[in-house]
Amino acid sequence: MASRTSCLFHPVRVGSLEVPGNVWLAPMAGYTDAAFRSVCVRFGAPLCFTEMVSADALARNNGTTLRLLAKAPNEVLTGFQIFASEAVTAAAAVRRIALMGPALIDLNCGCSVPKVLKTGCGATLLRNPKLIGSIVSAMRSETDVPVTVKLRSGWDEGTLNYLACADEAVGAGASLVTLHARTRTQGFGGKARPEHIRTLKEKCPVPVFGSGDLFSAQACRAMLETTGCDGVMIARGCLGNPFIFQQTEAMLRNQGRLPTVDARNRLFAALEHLKMLSTSVGEAKACRDMRKHFVAYTKGIECGAVIRQSVVNAETIAEYQDIVDSYLRA
Repeated sequence: MASRTSCLFHPVRVGSLEVPGNVWLAPMAGYTDAAFRSVCVRFGAPLCFTEMVSADALARNNGTTLRLLAKAPNEVLTGFQIFASEAVTAAAAVRRIALMGPALIDLNCGCSVPKVLKTGCGATLLRNPKLIGSIVSAMRSETDVPVTVKLRSGWDEGTLNYLACADEAVGAGASLVTLHARTRTQGFGGKARPEHIRTLKEKCPVPVFGSGDLFSAQACRAMLETTGCDGVMIARGCLGNPFIFQQTEAMLRNQGRLPTVDARNRLFAALEHLKMLSTSVGEAKACRDMRKHFVAYTKGIECGAVIRQSVVNAETIAEYQDIVDSYLRA
């Protein structure tokens, strides 16, 4: 177990790839598009994952799905995450996306959204560890890019089989395992159980990353210290708060005072995010999509409700800019 005085920020070797840091952006459907990843890279994320995409859609060469994998200009290392229910389709998807320059290709075995579960994908795979192994094996047969998996602790409290699932995945060639230490039935409720991550790290021969309840630099450090895991993957904790990567690195390097983030910093980052999004999806759609992000960026700032009420009707970048300028003047 790492001591409180050691440097917990370090490179991670994943198969043939070395990533220069161990605090990564997790895949989140509807959020981790190229624009948001670009902002996270700017604030220190050494590797970012795309949104989770359907292996079936990739195998059919679906243009909309492929566009979700477009990279931001400042991205160096990008992980692609797929969801699949069987090996043949996963292999076909990997053949397609291996040509797009992913740093890693991850198999999602943890999504608890009903529309994903009913297709036999996501956390449904936890009910059949050998199927996870066969899918990973098929993915590995199609690429030299490292293949990784993301798990949950189990389908429910009666089937906490993350060790068996990890064992099958690693045996089939997975180079890293991430564990979101909740069951499928928990969804995002309750508390994650870091003791599961600690147990997995003790038994797993490849790097183990932890996920779940990482809403601050302090939480990231605590997970690394208490579980001994090799790194952390931040999901909901970075929404409206891409600064968490910079702050976590500073804390893990024992640099003393963390970089401060005031309302001005948050709003300028939000506007930058909006402008980048508009270049890829157009101004009108970007302004609609950014409303949920502005809710997150303004959470906790003084009189943030004023901005949230205003952006609901904002339809242009100029209107967003006016809203921010008026807030800052006030």
